Amino acid sequence: MELNERQEKILAIVKTEGPITGEKIAEILNVTRAALRPDLAVLTMSGFLEAKPRVGYSFRTEGAGSEIRRALNQYRVRDIQSLPVILKENTSVYDAIVTLFVEDTGSVYIVGEDGYLSGLVSRKDCLKTTLGQADIHKMPISIIMTRMPNIIIANLDDTVVEVVRKIVEHEVDSLPVVKCFLDQAGEEKLEVVGKISKTNIARLFLDLASGTRG
Repeated sequence: MELNERQEKILAIVKTEGPITGEKIAEILNVTRAALRPDLAVLTMSGFLEAKPRVGYSFRTEGAGSEIRRALNQYRVRDIQSLPVILKENTSVYDAIVTLFVEDTGSVYIVGEDGYLSGLVSRKDCLKTTLGQADIHKMPISIIMTRMPNIIIANLDDTVVEVVRKIVEHEVDSLPVVKCFLDQAGEEKLEVVGKISKTNIARLFLDLASGTRG
């Protein structure tokens, strides 16, 4: 796993000062605690650091941490992804709400007439719409969806660590897994082939802990 400059600095600080709190690390680096959250999450999940409540962060030596790190960099999105729920742009908001609850999912991915990703609709989007005066039986979800390029995506060959970083940095629950294509005009198109969520990642940890995966 390749660490960025800030992550390298965090490791150096924890090696010499640990155990040390996140607030103290932020103070040394002259950044906010919130700015460090994604990096600390990645370093902890990758096995570089150990976090204990009211104690702080400590550097992990070879052992359990390195095994976790190897496992998280071994598994790719394609290994743990789940099936996506996909709707067309002309689907009504009402039907989207029904789909969200029937499929027990937090978001649905929207495709245009060409079948490629054009947007995303979450439960929160639908809730905000129902609180208004709009006719959700007639309103298409294309009106309320988050559009590209404002959607964070994952690729099939992304490592679990890379996905965790995206989820933490952007404070989302899941990412669409896509394949990228260029159309005849040279424009990039994204085909939705899966979904990667916090639940998928939690299941991987459970499998690793129980020995189901190695």
